[in-house]
Amino acid sequence: MMTNPTGRITQGQFSFLPDLSDDEIRLQIEYGLGRGYAWSVEYTDDPHPRNTYWEMFGMPMFDLKDAAGVMMELAGCRKTFPNHYIRLMAFDSTRGVESIAMSFIVNRPKSEPGFALERQEVDGRSMRYTVRGYAAARPEGERYGAA
Repeated sequence: MMTNPTGRITQGQFSFLPDLSDDEIRLQIEYGLGRGYAWSVEYTDDPHPRNTYWEMFGMPMFDLKDAAGVMMELAGCRKTFPNHYIRLMAFDSTRGVESIAMSFIVNRPKSEPGFALERQEVDGRSMRYTVRGYAAARPEGERYGAA
């Protein structure tokens, strides 16, 4: 059985590590740019594991050559949504791949309430499980404190 001793949302790369500094984030962006990846900045206040479609902040950045452009978008997103989860996504548009190559969280709310696992008995002695975020019980915009 795998456990999460940090109690934090673990999605994407580096999830079990301490938060990346801006310099470390910049290095990851440069790594992706060196491989021709396009970057995007996304945010959400509901990081449910099945919520794969977060809101995009700005437009995808396809033709960048310098990490400063992505860092500028990230700074704008952090300023606009300081109490949301923010992640960077790197898209590999190489023919035949055309998929997300990198994804990691770069901003978190101060408090991460976590998830509850609800169990329900159904026909034939089967069990059905549902994952529910504690924060999702509160209205949008109030899930992690003042917006």
